[in-house]
Amino acid sequence: MAAYIIVAVVAYLLGSISFSVIISKKMAGFDVREKGSGNAGSTNVLRTVGKKAAIITLICDILKGVIAIIIAVVTGKIVQGLDNALLVQLAGVFVILGHTFPVFFRFKGGKGVATSLGVLLITNWQIGLICLVFALILIALTRMVSVGAIAAAVLFPVLVLFIDQNYIVSTTGWDNWSYLIYSIIIAVLVIFNHRENMKRIFNGTENKLSFKK
Repeated sequence: MAAYIIVAVVAYLLGSISFSVIISKKMAGFDVREKGSGNAGSTNVLRTVGKKAAIITLICDILKGVIAIIIAVVTGKIVQGLDNALLVQLAGVFVILGHTFPVFFRFKGGKGVATSLGVLLITNWQIGLICLVFALILIALTRMVSVGAIAAAVLFPVLVLFIDQNYIVSTTGWDNWSYLIYSIIIAVLVIFNHRENMKRIFNGTENKLSFKK
C-alpha cells in the first residue's frame, strides 16, 4: 500500500511544478495567470509571452506526464508483488491533478492538456498518437485548442474499449477494465477543466488561434 501512496504523491508533486508560471516570470517578468485568459498553460503563454516560451512550457508539461509514468513503471519493477497497471494509472491521474491544482502555486494551475498528452503517449503510444492527430486536425479546422482537447478527451475512453495492445503495462483480464476507468477519469478531468471554454464555444465567443502570427 505504501508504494501506491508514494507513487501518487510523487506524481502529484511533479505535476505541481507549474512551468508556465516559472517560465513566464523568467522570460517576461510576470505570472502568466495574471494575463490573458488567466490559465497556467502553454496556450496562454503563447498569447502573452510568445512562441519560444510556449514551446518550452509545452515540452516541459508533456514531460511531467511521461516522467510520472516512468517512475510508476520503475517502482513496479523494484517492488515485487504490486499491481503495475494500478501504479501507472495512479501516476497518470495524480500528475494531472497536480498540474491542475498545484500545491506550490496556490492550487491554481492549468487545464492538464499537455500533461495528459504525455500520460497518454507513454501509457499507450498508439492511443496517444491517434488522440494527438485527432486533436490537431480539429484545432486546425476550428482554430480552437479547447475543441481539440475536449474531443481528444472524449475519444480516449472510446479507443481504450477497442485497443488492448501497446500499453506500457500489458493488459489482461481486469487490467482492460481498469484502463477504461482510468481513461474515463482523465477524460472527465480534462473536460471539467474546460467547462468555461465549453460555455464560450456554445456562445461563439471562444478565443481562436491565429496561424498568421
